[in-house]
Amino acid sequence: MGLPGIDSARVAALRAERVDWQFKGLPAEVFGQTVGAIADAKPDLFDDGFVGPFLVLDEAALTHNLTTMADWCARHGMALAPHGKTTMAPQLFERQLSLGAWGMTTANISQLRVYRAFGVRRIQLANELVDPAGLRWLAGELDRDPDFECYCWADSVAGVEQMDAVLRAARVSRPLGVLVELGAPGGRSGARDVATASTVADAVTASPVLRLAGVAGYEGVLGRDASALPVLAEYLERLRVLAERLEFPDVAEVIVTAGGSSFVDVVTDVLARPWADPRVRPMLRSGAYVSHDDGFYRDISPLGETTRLPDAAPFRAAFRAWAQVMSQPEPGLALLTMGKRDAPFDEGMPVPRVVRRVDGTTEPLVGPRVSKIVDQHTFLVGDNLPGVGDWVGMGLSHPCTTFDKWRLIPVVDGTTVVDFVRTYF
Repeated sequence: MGLPGIDSARVAALRAERVDWQFKGLPAEVFGQTVGAIADAKPDLFDDGFVGPFLVLDEAALTHNLTTMADWCARHGMALAPHGKTTMAPQLFERQLSLGAWGMTTANISQLRVYRAFGVRRIQLANELVDPAGLRWLAGELDRDPDFECYCWADSVAGVEQMDAVLRAARVSRPLGVLVELGAPGGRSGARDVATASTVADAVTASPVLRLAGVAGYEGVLGRDASALPVLAEYLERLRVLAERLEFPDVAEVIVTAGGSSFVDVVTDVLARPWADPRVRPMLRSGAYVSHDDGFYRDISPLGETTRLPDAAPFRAAFRAWAQVMSQPEPGLALLTMGKRDAPFDEGMPVPRVVRRVDGTTEPLVGPRVSKIVDQHTFLVGDNLPGVGDWVGMGLSHPCTTFDKWRLIPVVDGTTVVDFVRTYF
């Protein structure tokens, strides 16, 4: 099995997958070869037939981000259950778990099935689960594998009753762990106050097929910049009050979890303080830190461009998208071979960083900006535009809508491919 938290043999088997036309950007010359053989050959992005647009991940930046986050959590007394929805990449899950992650977080039952296909042993489903078909499948997984640990969230008595009914009917062999979710007015899911959340917890405790295992929340929906820090801190204090009010009679550890990738410092300031109950395990669920970015998280992360954490090095943007100039139909406009299906645009446009000229020389690209992206074209405007045939390397904003556009992503050292990351969206 390899690592205790994932089936390493199953992950390693990804290198045996053969590639073909289904994987965009790859050289036609490698069709029919295995992923491992291609990576071992260390092809060059520009000399060995890759076709644009293509997305790459920088290996040095990946390693830096993964180790920085793991080390920071360990030093500050926070468990880490990375949110795998960002990458849906078992190879990256394995690297996170190898660095000490408690387990993995998922958002829905389909994602959870991917995790289980690769033997992820400890999973937190950071959402309510009231789908009967999903609950029946999950009951089967709990029955099949006694080493599998799973936790989902609940924010209403109605939801608890539905989970209870389905799992009873399925005759599940052991209880499903449940974290009571505390929300906030104007937020997303989650009981809106401590009293309501306490009632939900009572309903969980009363069910023989559920086990109250902790409390959960998500602070990121309450603000997007430093001006929101007081509001976030107040919410997290209420989460702490809820955890201290409840009783957890049947668990060895009590999970208290919050935290996306934007406010890990605020979450830690509140949840890592000493607890009266020694079983409490404060836990972050950050996911976007793996690749970081050149936009949204660069601006808001505590380890972004303006770091809020003096005891760790800033994250590095690991993504780079390469697209070629296909046309210059008028002054001040260049059209690139990249569209909405290739790069994110929901949290900011790509950021031009570098140009690789037709003659192979590379230099920083200063001045031009992306004004918009349509289905198959990126509009680059301004002065000092690259010429037809030149390649533009761009930073991207928002990892969650970057990984999902690519099934096989080259991992590079410079322009040399050293590995590939397989995604399952």
